[in-house]
Amino acid sequence: MERLPHPVTGALMTSPATPGDGWPGDAATSDTPRANSAIDVRRLAADAPDLTELSARLTVCRACPRLVAWRKECAHVKKAAYADQPYWGRPVAGFGDTKPWLLAFGLAPAANGGNRTGRNFTGDPSAAWLFEALHRAGLATLPTSDNAGDGQRLTGVRLLNPLRCAPPKNKPTPAELSTCAPWVARELELVLPAARVVLCLGAIGWSAALTALANAGVDIPRPRPKFGHGTEATVAGLHLLGCYHPSPHNTYTGRLTHQMFDEIITRAMQLADQT
Repeated sequence: MERLPHPVTGALMTSPATPGDGWPGDAATSDTPRANSAIDVRRLAADAPDLTELSARLTVCRACPRLVAWRKECAHVKKAAYADQPYWGRPVAGFGDTKPWLLAFGLAPAANGGNRTGRNFTGDPSAAWLFEALHRAGLATLPTSDNAGDGQRLTGVRLLNPLRCAPPKNKPTPAELSTCAPWVARELELVLPAARVVLCLGAIGWSAALTALANAGVDIPRPRPKFGHGTEATVAGLHLLGCYHPSPHNTYTGRLTHQMFDEIITRAMQLADQT
């Protein structure tokens, strides 16, 4: 299998990345138990003792054949700009503080973002907007998030995706979301004791966060709160806060500006102080 130099470390890596081969942040090894079905996912997620082991297990998951095929295809048939780089090409773990007061939800890794770099919200235009805002608020070490191993650190913030693999056309099936759900449910069980605010990026992120919280045992009101930019809701003591997704469609058109994003982050910090 062809090996290419990692853009940060220079170490030669395969595409997709081989567990235990030294990819920055990879918690898995060749001995990490692997889920091959929805039943395996439920079992391996439920008994993961901590975030490190949970991350290791989910990043070698092969439970959804369509997603496995797509993430591998993206790792082999690369975007031209990254043709000289290895692709992660595996499920993507949560990233950030292990005791976060703020949880930020999107839907899934991007094919040439998280699926390439191995870290969620990393390596694409949306990531640039998110990390610039977090850095301005003093919550991120760097104003950029380009590659795993770049030294980026988050303080009090954890980034989550209910779906851990990049889906074709950014559209997962209901069955794929259901199969993947135990991974984020277990992650929420481990981090919710510290959490006070949930930042939902886009209507999809809002819906995904509510579903993930419900799967983690949080009582969600009926009818469910509706998404809007700046919308706030309280769910079992958690403050939910809506924000337009920092996608190029929203940022290039001015639907979401830097000032608007900064105001949302500031409001999240205010809500945390009230809890």
